[in-house]
Amino acid sequence: MTNLCGVDVSKAWLDVWIETAGHRRFANTARGVAELGAHCRAHQVALVVMEASGGIEQAAFLALWQAGQPCAIAHARSVRQFAQAMGYLEKTDRIDAMMIARFAEAKRMVATPPPSAHQQELTALATRLRQVTGDLGVQKQRLHSARDPFAQASLRQAIAFFTEQANALAARIAALIDRDPLWTALDRTFRQVKGVADRTIAYLLAELPEIGTLTNRAVTKLVGLAPLPDDSGQRRGRRSIRGGRAGLRSILFLVADIARRFDQSLTDFRQRLLAKGLSKMQVRIALARKLLVRLNAKARDTRAALPLQA
Repeated sequence: MTNLCGVDVSKAWLDVWIETAGHRRFANTARGVAELGAHCRAHQVALVVMEASGGIEQAAFLALWQAGQPCAIAHARSVRQFAQAMGYLEKTDRIDAMMIARFAEAKRMVATPPPSAHQQELTALATRLRQVTGDLGVQKQRLHSARDPFAQASLRQAIAFFTEQANALAARIAALIDRDPLWTALDRTFRQVKGVADRTIAYLLAELPEIGTLTNRAVTKLVGLAPLPDDSGQRRGRRSIRGGRAGLRSILFLVADIARRFDQSLTDFRQRLLAKGLSKMQVRIALARKLLVRLNAKARDTRAALPLQA
């Protein structure tokens, strides 16, 4: 059995479980992570697995990789469901660390190297752009309902600030994309689809770096746009989507609706689905899936052609 280390990450602590050593706790600091690395080496740990914890696991994840310790990230909900299936209805940091290690063993998880420094920067910028865009939308909604002149002036100042921030982030992202040959080529390719513009491309490159390297079926499942069966015996349940990358999926819903206004084939596809009696939500999902498949195919061709262009 491969010696695995499960790590439950919180802001203050790293709770650790190794089957041959039991539970240990380290501070979630640079020194604590270094001590964790030494602890793993002492017990010949082949893989450290952390539960995704809203990003607070990233510092330890990157530091351990830099120290030469292979790591992977486990989906939090999957680990919790595994723990419940194993009879652990209670929840403590010690139990969570143990379940992460045992889940990784059962799933036969493998190391997932961290993204490049450029990819990390792009992801951080795209995440911040999404936040600022959301804040900008909130301020505009508040301005629409505000009646007091002073409140209106304050909201306009906030809107101007967030607009400036969004423009600066967009410019920084564009410059980052221009410095990478693959991203530049994908940017040019994606723009061939009318309705796909700067921010959509930024989110695609940041949140779906795998685009063009996966089959159409795999990429739609990864994003959460693949209908999943719910069958048992002779019963055939309704297919539905769940999981995946919700933020990117929501963007594809919007962009697909815009793209079909420029693309007659998408419009005809939508009309055929509506004529079959599909609900508006089912049609919306199908359109987004079709757009993603189209972008994935274009990205695959671009990746294949890129070495020939070098």
